[in-house]
Amino acid sequence: MPRGEAPVRAGGGTADRLQRWLPRLVLGPTMITTVLFVYGFVAWTVLLSFTSSRFLPKYDFVGWLQYQRLLDNERWSVASLNILIFGGLFILICLALGVLLAVLLDQQIRAEGAIRTVFLYPMALSFIVTGTAWKWVLNPGLGLEKLMRDWGFESFTFDWLVNPDMAIYTLVIAAVWQSSGFVMALFLAGLRGVDNDIIKAAQLDGAGLFTIYRRIILPYLRPVFFSAFIILSHIAIKSFDLVMALTGGGPGYATDLPATFMYTTAFSRGQMGLGSASAVMMLGVVLAILVPYLYSELRGKRHG
Repeated sequence: MPRGEAPVRAGGGTADRLQRWLPRLVLGPTMITTVLFVYGFVAWTVLLSFTSSRFLPKYDFVGWLQYQRLLDNERWSVASLNILIFGGLFILICLALGVLLAVLLDQQIRAEGAIRTVFLYPMALSFIVTGTAWKWVLNPGLGLEKLMRDWGFESFTFDWLVNPDMAIYTLVIAAVWQSSGFVMALFLAGLRGVDNDIIKAAQLDGAGLFTIYRRIILPYLRPVFFSAFIILSHIAIKSFDLVMALTGGGPGYATDLPATFMYTTAFSRGQMGLGSASAVMMLGVVLAILVPYLYSELRGKRHG
């Protein structure tokens, strides 16, 4: 053997092939399951939305009829308006509270760990638990209204839970209570990642604390804002369990969201084609949010 040439081990080809194929063998079942039971069922739902399926699937193509019925459905119109109200208020309030709490905790206050835990704890609860708890708190006969009247405030009224015009805002209250601490944690992590030299340089130039946060730090956290927006949008769109636990979609269908409309239409009313059409519309909204985010991320990495 010439000097400097490494010896070739017997069976090295088999070991190399095994090392190359082992990750594929391990990930293969997961990939197949994901494609079949996620993307496969998504495709099946899209197919059903173009049929007249009711209690059972039927594969008779009816074109855009279900989508036309969906757009003409008053309950869907209410659900669409509700998701705009609920989602808009939920996202804006969570972002505002999250930023404010993160800035306050960033001042190195005492008992920061305990305070952070208090605000993060609701995120550990499921929306079913959150909805049930707030249903007790907001119930006029059991919760806040009864407590205030027992304390002597006989004229105090807080009947949002049973008021069709105000019930949607009870969902906002419960959802903000659960999610604002998570947003706080995201922004606090971003604040702790800001270079202190930038802040010191701004202070040397005479900038006040408010100006530093408004002109330097918060613009630096633009990716955190975008990530928080995506996560909160996802939570708002899929808030089925919160609605069912807190209001059940009522009074009447005043607090229906697209997710509850889809479930009720497809599984309770036996209109699978119409329910599938509403599910596809929800998927379109999700893609409208995710695609720009993924495009900006991939574009940033490409140019980086």
